[in-house]
Amino acid sequence: MPDSFSINERMSGRRKFLVAATSVAGGIAGAAIATPFLLSMMPSERAKAAGAPVEVDISKLEPGMLLMVEWRGKVVWILDRTPEMLETLVKIEADLADPTSEKKQQPDYAKNRTRSIKPEILVIEGVCTHLGCSPVFRKEVAPADLGPDWLGGFFCPCHGSKFDLAGRVYKNVPAPSNMVVPPHTYLSDNRLLIGAESEGSA
Repeated sequence: MPDSFSINERMSGRRKFLVAATSVAGGIAGAAIATPFLLSMMPSERAKAAGAPVEVDISKLEPGMLLMVEWRGKVVWILDRTPEMLETLVKIEADLADPTSEKKQQPDYAKNRTRSIKPEILVIEGVCTHLGCSPVFRKEVAPADLGPDWLGGFFCPCHGSKFDLAGRVYKNVPAPSNMVVPPHTYLSDNRLLIGAESEGSA
């Protein structure tokens, strides 16, 4: 006949096993519930395509650098303009079709010479307003193939449309209007949210 000590020892071992098994099962169930919940808080690919805001880290963006991100199935350019680049925006206004951005191609807070919230940071859809082609960033000054009035900007090789470093269209080119500035706001100095506006930026 087994003594009471060995029976108690076995019962204690079973209790520990059941507690451990229950804890593991509970943890797995909790993770299974939490994972879909956390994923539901992040925009899906379908939501992004439908226009969900996209957060961008611009902390590594250097002067003169162009960063490309995707929003609503389109490429969005983020350009850190140097002081020299900003100076060109004044020099070529006589050559532009809509230098003061009268056409509604940007939010009200970007209806200015730089077409931006922060003068040095341009946020613009990388799409030509002629037939939807993708222009090329050409920041060099007056290359021979673009003419003596070229001080840097965006050139569409498909049909020859030209835009300055604020996305403003030149005169006498196929593109009818300035490039589109998407809605955007700054969450911090280094975090940019494309596709949403804050009350302060509107």
